[in-house]
Amino acid sequence: MTVAGHRLVHDDGSPCPFVQSPNGGGAVQPRYLVMHFTAGRSSKESVEWLTNPAARASAHLVLGRDGDITQLVPFDQAAWHAGPSSWEGLEGMNRYSLGIELDNAGKLTRAGDCWRAWFGGEYGERDVIEATHKFETVPAGWHLYTAVQIERAVSAASALVQAYGICDVVGHDDIARGRKVDPGPAFPMASFRARVMGRADDGPVVFATTAPVNIRQGPGCQYAPLPGSPLLAGSRLRVQSESGDWWLVIVLDPGPLPVDTEGWVNRRFVIRTG
Repeated sequence: MTVAGHRLVHDDGSPCPFVQSPNGGGAVQPRYLVMHFTAGRSSKESVEWLTNPAARASAHLVLGRDGDITQLVPFDQAAWHAGPSSWEGLEGMNRYSLGIELDNAGKLTRAGDCWRAWFGGEYGERDVIEATHKFETVPAGWHLYTAVQIERAVSAASALVQAYGICDVVGHDDIARGRKVDPGPAFPMASFRARVMGRADDGPVVFATTAPVNIRQGPGCQYAPLPGSPLLAGSRLRVQSESGDWWLVIVLDPGPLPVDTEGWVNRRFVIRTG
């Protein structure tokens, strides 16, 4: 992806859909990229809300769970995505950052055998991790991001880094500590930042197992190994999200488990290879 005329453009030259939000304006000096989750039902609903004057909020981009991207504010204008915020000695980060919203239900609470969002949506165990936010002390449920959503976010963010000289990627929780928790523990910030801040032509970061290791149904030894475990030493993986010492990964090599199998491994048994 590239940027032309402060709009995001697909590799085939077609512009991303643009829906102008009234919630923004004024100059922006984009030094940081701020990642958010929408905490909403769908990307369509989030776009509708962020283009409603009553919201008094917006973002530069909204990324759907299917990878679709909608731009709401040109990149040379401030979007109202940060609210009261500060980072690295700067106050009011709307003036110094570009904001990306990812369609995601956000923080969830246990409701019997499922997890429930603030708006009433319910999610099964496979779509949720239970983890403690880095600035909190009590575990909660967190809606997982999709693989295609993360890949498209990497492409869009890399284009913004190249076009505007972005110096770092941060979370909304970093710049509004104690007030916001997005993008939350389900977002793979470490690997995302490494990929986005690398060369523009870098491929996905690849890891490999250092020993035979079980790939599990959830982030912890209390979860059962997937049928076919353990993975062989040297199995290549792509990290999707993180929960403490556990990584949600996708298997890249054929072996005891099929290619594209998704599950959890302990990061102690994994090293970066590319």
